[in-house]
Amino acid sequence: MNVFKRAVSQIQKGAVKSFQTFPAAIANALAFSLVTIVRIHLDWPEQESYNFLFNCLHWAFALGAILSLAAITAAKSRIGDKKSFMTANVVGVLAAASAFLLLYAFGGTDPEFTGIRYKTISIIAASRVGVLMLISFLTFIVMAGYPKDQSDFAHSYFMTHKAFFIAILYGIVIMSGTSAVAGAIRALLYREMSSKVYMYIGTISGFLAFTIFLGYFPDFSKGNVDEHRAVAQKQPKFVEVLFQYIMVPIVLAMTVVLLLWAGKTIVGGMRADFIRLSSIATSFAVSGIWLHIMVTHNETAIAIFYKKVYPVAVLFILAFEAWAFVLQLQKYGLKTTEYFFIVVWVAALFAAILLIIKKSKAHIGIVAVVCSLAAITVLPFVGYNALPVTAQINRLENLLNNEGMLEDDKLIPAAAEPDKNVRESITDAVSFLAGTNEAKLPSWFDRDLQNSNTFKSKMGFEQIWPQPDDFYEGSPGFYMSTSLYREQVAVDVSNYNWAVSFQEYYEKNQEGGITVKGKRGTYDIYWTYTPPDNLPDLKIMLNSRTIIEDDLNTYIDKIIEKYPPGNMESSQKVPLDDMSIKFETPEVEVMLVLRDLSISLDTREDRINYWINPDALYIREKQ
Repeated sequence: MNVFKRAVSQIQKGAVKSFQTFPAAIANALAFSLVTIVRIHLDWPEQESYNFLFNCLHWAFALGAILSLAAITAAKSRIGDKKSFMTANVVGVLAAASAFLLLYAFGGTDPEFTGIRYKTISIIAASRVGVLMLISFLTFIVMAGYPKDQSDFAHSYFMTHKAFFIAILYGIVIMSGTSAVAGAIRALLYREMSSKVYMYIGTISGFLAFTIFLGYFPDFSKGNVDEHRAVAQKQPKFVEVLFQYIMVPIVLAMTVVLLLWAGKTIVGGMRADFIRLSSIATSFAVSGIWLHIMVTHNETAIAIFYKKVYPVAVLFILAFEAWAFVLQLQKYGLKTTEYFFIVVWVAALFAAILLIIKKSKAHIGIVAVVCSLAAITVLPFVGYNALPVTAQINRLENLLNNEGMLEDDKLIPAAAEPDKNVRESITDAVSFLAGTNEAKLPSWFDRDLQNSNTFKSKMGFEQIWPQPDDFYEGSPGFYMSTSLYREQVAVDVSNYNWAVSFQEYYEKNQEGGITVKGKRGTYDIYWTYTPPDNLPDLKIMLNSRTIIEDDLNTYIDKIIEKYPPGNMESSQKVPLDDMSIKFETPEVEVMLVLRDLSISLDTREDRINYWINPDALYIREKQ
C-alpha cells in the first residue's frame, strides 16, 4: 500500500512540476484548452463564422505544445544551461504563433470553390501541421533517450507509452468522478444545469492528463541522474509477458500467413485484392516494427527468435507486395491508396535492412527515414495531394488522346464507343479526379463529370466501373446486385387529383406520414421501411381505415425476374412501366412512380438489401 501511495504521490508531484519543467508546452496546452472552452460556450450558429479561426488556433497550439516538448528536452539533455532552456521555450511559443499566422493567411479553402459558406482549413494545411507534430514527437523520444549510459531509443519509446497510458488512466478517472458529481448535482440540486458542463469537465480533464503525461518523465538535465528514469523505463512483468508470449506469437503467425501467401502467389499468380492487401501490409509493417522496438532488451528465446526472423521475413514479403503494387499501378495508375502503400513499403524496407545490419542501433535511422518520408508526403508536387492527381491527369489525357476525345484542351464525345477496358479506365480516372476537392485540375476537366448525365453527354458513353478484384479469390458470384433508374420522360398525370412527394424514409414505429383531405374524408399516406433489409411498405388509410397496404414484394419479384441480380457494370436505364406501380380500390386509383432502386444480394451471408427511392405518388379519388 505504501508503494502505491508513493507512486500516486510522485505522479501528482510530477504533474505540478511539469509547469516548471515544460512551461511552453503547458502554456500551449492551456491555450488549447481555453479555445476549446470558448467553442463549447458558443452555440454552433454563433460559432460557425469563427470556426476557421478556432481551428487555426487549435492546430497551432497543438503543434506548439509538442514542438516545445521536443525543444526543451533537447536543450536540457544536450546543452543543459539556462539560456538554452529559455531559448527552447521561446521557440515553442514562436512555433505556435507562426503556425497560426501561416494557417490563417494561407491554410484556408475558398468558400466559392468548396461550396461551404465559410472558410475552412484545407486538408493539406492540416496534414502539414500534423507531420510537423509527428516529427517533433519522434524527436522528443530520441532526445529523451540521451545520455547513452542511462537510456536509449527503445527505453525512451517504452517510457513514452507508459506515460501516455498512465495519463489516460488518470484522465479517465478524473473525468468519470467529476462527471458523476456533476450528474448528482443536476439530478438532485440543479436540474437546469447545462449539459455543456460535462464538456467543460472533459476539457479540463484532458488538460490535467497532459500535465500528468509530462510530469511522469524524469529530469532530462545534462549531468543529472534521476532515479525515476530507471523506474519509468522498466517494463512491468505483465507487460513483458504480454509482449513475449502474446504479441510476439501473433505477429509471427501473421508472418507465416504472409509467407504462405507469397508461396501461393508464386504457384498461382497474384490474385489478392490490393486494397485489402495494402491494409494488411501496413498493419503488419507498423505493428511488427513497433513490437521489435518494444522487445529490444528482452532476452528470452522467443524474443530473440523474433528479432532475428522478423526483418528477414519482411524483406521476402515486401518483394511480393512490390509485385502486387506494380500490377495495381499498371491497372489503375497511382492514386492515394497506392501512394501511401509505397510510402509504408519504403519505410518498412529501410527499417528491415537497418534492423538486420545495425540491430538495436537501427532505431534512430528508422526514425530519420520515417520523418523524411512523412515530410515528403506533404511537399508540393510530390505530396499525397499532388503526385496522384498528376498521375491520373496524365493517365486520363493519354486515354482521351488515344480515342481522339481531347483536342485543343476541349473534350469531344467519342465518335464510336471505346472498348470496355478503355471506358472503365476513363470512368475510374474521372471519378478520382472529380473527388479531389483541393487539387488544381486542367481547364478542360469539369468536376461535374462525376454526374452520370454530364459524363454521358461529354464523353459519349455511359459510365462503366472497373470490376474490383475478387474479394473471395476464385469464388465469383457471392455478391450480386440490380441497380435501375427511370428514364427521363414526362408522366401523364391528367387523371389524378394529387401528387404526393416523399421527403424521407420513416421507420414503421414512427408517426410519420402525409395527410390529404378529399371528398371521401382524410387520407393518411405512409412510406416506411423495415430494418435491416430496408424493405419498403406503402400504406394508405382513409378515415383511419386501411385501404391499401403493400410491401412491394410482388413488384420486386417481377423486377428480379426481368433484371436478375448479377455483376452489373453500371446502373441500367429502364422505361417508366418498370419503375411504376398501380393500385386500385373502390375509393381511389394510385400510381407510385419510382426514381431509382437497388437490390443487392450477398449469397455468402445470405443477406438481401433493398434501396427503393420513390419519386411521387399520384392519387385519383373516385366519385
